[in-house]
Amino acid sequence: MTRWNDGTEQTATVSPDITDEMNALPAKYFTDPAVHEMEKEKVFSRYWVYAGHATTIEEPGDYFTRTIGDRRIIVTRDKDREVRAFYNVCAHRGSKMVEDTPMTDPGNANGIRCPYHLWTYELDGNLRSTPQSFETAGMNPDLEDDDVPRLDPEENGLLEVHLDSIGPLLFVNFDDDPMALEEQAGTLKDELESFPLGEYEHARRYVSEVECNWKTFSGNYSECDHCQANHQDWIKGISLTESELVVDDHYWVLHYTHDEGVEADDALVEGEARFYYFWPNFTVQMYGNADGYGTYIIDPIDEGRFQLIADYYFESPDLSAEEEEFVQLSRQLQEEDFELVERQYEGMTSGALAQGQLGPNEHTVHRLHRLAQEAYEA
Repeated sequence: MTRWNDGTEQTATVSPDITDEMNALPAKYFTDPAVHEMEKEKVFSRYWVYAGHATTIEEPGDYFTRTIGDRRIIVTRDKDREVRAFYNVCAHRGSKMVEDTPMTDPGNANGIRCPYHLWTYELDGNLRSTPQSFETAGMNPDLEDDDVPRLDPEENGLLEVHLDSIGPLLFVNFDDDPMALEEQAGTLKDELESFPLGEYEHARRYVSEVECNWKTFSGNYSECDHCQANHQDWIKGISLTESELVVDDHYWVLHYTHDEGVEADDALVEGEARFYYFWPNFTVQMYGNADGYGTYIIDPIDEGRFQLIADYYFESPDLSAEEEEFVQLSRQLQEEDFELVERQYEGMTSGALAQGQLGPNEHTVHRLHRLAQEAYEA
């Protein structure tokens, strides 16, 4: 049941059953700046969040940076070829150490050095060295050199972040004692690892800033009731009546069946498009008529803006004409969706709507709203 801000109705929590009244998240959870601040802790610090792709840091010393909420991290491959994640924060006085290095253009170094006072760390996070000024007391008349304590390399090392993976997909978790990634992912882990995702190379990246709350776009991605009216070029090859939306605890899959006659002989998933949404803000899409896949990171900026990072992976970064056409069609779908979600958010910020109403085929959106509410109440 829809509720308006008319001074008479109160909002309620999202109903467990989509057929019950009050089955959507109240509008304030999309528009309130305080909710955005709360989500940094209750959502993006407690769940496993996608950090990047392991194939972009193949050699020891390769690294990229990532910012999740207010947390800046470095993801690197150490000398034993193990992938690790650390806060991009020096153990000395808290300086940011490494300038932003995107996954698509990784850096390489034999150690991590803070430019402020030149504390240097091994790729496993242990403190390697400090300048002589931290080992002698030449400018302190009250202290002898022999009284200067020696810094323990491990105790004065970088703060490590929990990291795990699904195939080549790297995830981090900032909680002190997080649930296992396989617990959050459920059967999604085995399903994605059954595909040869690590055999594909990064080919394209598009970064877009969109004027709406991140959950508005996530809800739009999670249903296709809007497709007939708004994605007509794409649905020409899709049989929507034979499509299926499957919901699990922390993820859902949109299975779209291609009409007969659509070329899909070499596809990663033959004849079927699969759109995976993994809570809270990561997607994997296999379009079924192209031998490759795409990923989205839906990164909140504030309560009314998010950044969409769209990456595409193919057998080679040198795309064929058909692969280039596939990427451009995907980009067209994004831009069509941007217009839709910005229009929706503009309406939500007017203050008229207190709580919307979901339809029977929006059970994926209902799950998104329930997960958000569960996180807020935890």
